[in-house]
Amino acid sequence: MPDYRRNRVPGGTYFFTVNLLDRRRRLLIEHIEVLRAAVRNVRDHQPFRIDAWVVLPDHLHCLWTLPPGDTDYSGRWRAIKKAFSKALPETESLSEVRRARHERGIWQRRFWEHTIRDERDYAAHMDYVHFNPVRHGWVTRVADWPYSSFHRLVRAGVYPGDWGGGGEVEGMFGERGGE
Repeated sequence: MPDYRRNRVPGGTYFFTVNLLDRRRRLLIEHIEVLRAAVRNVRDHQPFRIDAWVVLPDHLHCLWTLPPGDTDYSGRWRAIKKAFSKALPETESLSEVRRARHERGIWQRRFWEHTIRDERDYAAHMDYVHFNPVRHGWVTRVADWPYSSFHRLVRAGVYPGDWGGGGEVEGMFGERGGE
């Protein structure tokens, strides 16, 4: 196995992509309340700020800011995945490796993380998170996707309600936005 290293900035802001193991399943939106409860429970014990979040049927993207001095986003993801998995009935098929490790077959083992570098990087990833349902063809307007922090950010005046209303959104953003 390669020597995989994660970047850790105390109190940093991070962009994440977290995927289901079986990308054909729709577990995340079918069990959205279970996911929300898992996140709330983890935040109660290990606080972090949710800057942006979108949940799609088979994966999610989000931006978090950790408290000053804190770098443990991996522990938080482990706890969220575990709580979500434990709340679902065991219907997935398991590989011999997962069975031997007493693992569920719900989540991909790892997640993708990017440390936000500056305001431009932050804005690009905020836009990527919120435009993702349009990009994947789930809706034609960002405002039509119900599982998104976009609605909260419209109420806060961060985005206009018609942002991402179809077609292209100005600017460059994405998992590799500008890198």
